Amino acid sequence: MKPFTDILQNTEYSHDELVSLLNAEGNDRQLLFQKAQSVKLSTIGNKVYFRGLVEFSNICTKDCLYCGIRKSNEKVIRYEATDEEILEACQFAWKNRFGSVVLQSGEISSPAFVKRVDLLLRKIKEISNGELGITLSCGEQTIETYRQWRENGAHRYLLRIESSNPEVYRKIHPKNDFHSFDRRLQALKDLKATGYQLGTGVMIGLPFQAIEDLADDLLFFKQIDVDMVGMGPYIEHEDTPLYKFRKTIKTKQERFDLALKMVATLRLLMPDINIAAATALQAIDPAGREKALTIGANILMPNLTPCDYRKEYQLYEDKPCLDEDAELCRNCLEARIELSGCEIGYGEWGDSKHFLK
Repeated sequence: MKPFTDILQNTEYSHDELVSLLNAEGNDRQLLFQKAQSVKLSTIGNKVYFRGLVEFSNICTKDCLYCGIRKSNEKVIRYEATDEEILEACQFAWKNRFGSVVLQSGEISSPAFVKRVDLLLRKIKEISNGELGITLSCGEQTIETYRQWRENGAHRYLLRIESSNPEVYRKIHPKNDFHSFDRRLQALKDLKATGYQLGTGVMIGLPFQAIEDLADDLLFFKQIDVDMVGMGPYIEHEDTPLYKFRKTIKTKQERFDLALKMVATLRLLMPDINIAAATALQAIDPAGREKALTIGANILMPNLTPCDYRKEYQLYEDKPCLDEDAELCRNCLEARIELSGCEIGYGEWGDSKHFLK
């Protein structure tokens, strides 16, 4: 194996070299972070782009074993924000020059849901004079639905794979065709074929997951030619089946540190993609998102979900910003970005340079 400093000079990386980067400690870790920030600045610059996040429904037909809003969790109070509430949040984003919004929900594929999203897309374009960029994160759908939503205004789509290792995937999902790894993979291919900027991501520090699996996740991103990645530390939720494995996994601080190394390593592997500073980082470290920005991330997602609903959209425990309204959330993030030495790309969609190629 090459010396660590030689690996950092690469532009292509083997699986073993990625494992070495993810195992970096001490001075090597600092060198990794410095290199990732240097690559970010030289490739995509110092701007951070806002994606105003609207979690408009926590109703979900899936039963993923790690998720707090899984179908079988009867402790969750289910909600659907009204069209007016959603559009008000989007209008706030537009007026405050966020550039883009993300509409996120539980996974539903009923005709009524598909039609509702369709109408929302058209209305968002209408109230923003076509200026707001729109990312969807609404789970697995048919390619016809993806095409329909694309034609009506959505241009980015986030569908997390959570683990690119089929065996790990199967261990964190129910054993049935509705939670199929192959089905998830096909959905990603359909999104790519339909012309979206493709986003995916993984959880870091899962039960049953090794460093080698995370290196494979990074290679998976490159293999499917992803345009944006949202990934963060796995944080357990007591109302989920996976909670019983909490004593077998890394500490939260170890998961946090590994997540930062994943962000930095991905920036080296795919220099021109968009990488989000995940909210889950802040659930462990109050300055978690700023730290990600200084080592390779360039996307932040201020939460614009009405405060009355936020506590019911907890995919994991200790989710931050549950009681901050949109104005407070914006002010807080602006201050955090300033502290991180970055600038905000106000009024810009911040499309992936990788996609634009």
